[in-house]
Amino acid sequence: MTDNQPIPPRSNDANRADGMNYAPVSAVKPKPVVAPGEFVFAAAALDHGHIYGQTNGLIEAGATLKWVYDPDPAKVDAFLKTYPQARPADSLERILNDPEVKLVAGAAIPSERAALGIRVMESGKDYFTDKSPFTTLEQLEEAKATASRTGRKYMVYYSERLHVESAVYAGQLIKDGAIGRVIQVIGMGPHRLNKGARPEWFFRKENYGGILCDIGSHQIEQFLYYAGCKDATVQHSKVANYANPDKPELEDFGDATLIGDNGATNYFRVDWFTPDGLATWGDGRTLILGTEGYIELRKYIDVGRENTGDHVYLVNRSGQYHYSVAGQVGYPFFGELILDCIHRTENAMTQEHAFKAAELCLIAQKSAVRVTG
Repeated sequence: MTDNQPIPPRSNDANRADGMNYAPVSAVKPKPVVAPGEFVFAAAALDHGHIYGQTNGLIEAGATLKWVYDPDPAKVDAFLKTYPQARPADSLERILNDPEVKLVAGAAIPSERAALGIRVMESGKDYFTDKSPFTTLEQLEEAKATASRTGRKYMVYYSERLHVESAVYAGQLIKDGAIGRVIQVIGMGPHRLNKGARPEWFFRKENYGGILCDIGSHQIEQFLYYAGCKDATVQHSKVANYANPDKPELEDFGDATLIGDNGATNYFRVDWFTPDGLATWGDGRTLILGTEGYIELRKYIDVGRENTGDHVYLVNRSGQYHYSVAGQVGYPFFGELILDCIHRTENAMTQEHAFKAAELCLIAQKSAVRVTG
């Protein structure tokens, strides 16, 4: 195995002397796509820490942060310590009525994300929400109707693909034909519970929607993207509360099986059982099987070897490879989103894709068998 090798440039020579007919694409970090002040956004509803990832991604792509709003002054104060350039707004209306603001990023309590997004879109601005974007199918349908009527975007921060360099690079490899046609995606999304540090809404199913709706949304979105599916059917899903009887509405385990409209299959498991001994919050992995090879992503840690993340393992007809891509790929989604908002294009993510991933996680959640034991 060729370990820790640098990422080579794309090869245009299909008949190399060594017989290798594939070389991975170049990994080039994106640069800001707009000048300061050219694309202004605001942050609102700071209930989940993902708002910092959303904000970082936009700022790194060149966006200008103007406002921040949350009814809790403590959350605003903490946010301003990281982003002192933002102005604290005295109300959400202050943001929605500002013609300079083109997009509102929010990480509200999951059950409140749709209502916020509908207000944002009806004000003529695009919306960028943390996952999961909905907790009910009724919210999804209302958001669909509003997006269609207003022409505004309802984009979703599916961070486990969009804001992880190994996941971005896997998409480049697949697009370049490294493993042929993708026929199966297996996703593992363990998380550390940190029970004592979680807000009360985290344990109320009405608020968080269930484990498949919540962190399962990452897994379904990745499957649709990597396998090139427009749609899928949920074949089976399960949820359980194995170890937290003091929080009866919490689901600490969930899994599901899907079949895509192109025949690709998917299995994923999500849970809140990351042991304290692990050096990060979860050993997230993705296995992508193609007709001509396979890819494994060790996203956050290469357990037992390195405490670093963003490891890509590739095996195909040309050989076996290990790429450590941290700091080499970047996060192109954010710049593409900014340009999509400006030009009304859909290069970062189609609205259909964002809504379909949300719909399937809601269906998986609603139809899940509850395991007891």
